[in-house]
Amino acid sequence: MSRRHRAQKRDIIPDPKFGDVVLTKFMNSIMLDGKKSAAEKIVYGALDQMEAKAKSDPVAIFHTALENVMPSVEVRSRRVGGATYQVPVDVRTERKQALAIRWIITAARSVTKTQWSSGSRVSCWMLPIIVVQQ
Repeated sequence: MSRRHRAQKRDIIPDPKFGDVVLTKFMNSIMLDGKKSAAEKIVYGALDQMEAKAKSDPVAIFHTALENVMPSVEVRSRRVGGATYQVPVDVRTERKQALAIRWIITAARSVTKTQWSSGSRVSCWMLPIIVVQQ
């Protein structure tokens, strides 16, 4: 790490189909071994399935699912004297988003691979998140 200044944030180009930056971050998190076209197929397939089942805008469904998964508070260790305490702290917006994306992808990957295709695994985790929270 440089001591002079912080590393600059890189601009993320929005995805070509919907023009959404968060969707691009989601695709980049799904991507393995630099295979972006495979990640796009998975995400766009999941969005098509969600649109068919819910009959509404798939990007709005995606964003409500992310908002429902995002944590609002996390605990951090704070050392006071000789004791270590767990102190609740508000989560930054970027970290909230990153955690929600990571949790959804982990849950979708935990479903057995022979059961469904990758796109349906992602969509099967998005729709219940929305239904449970409403």
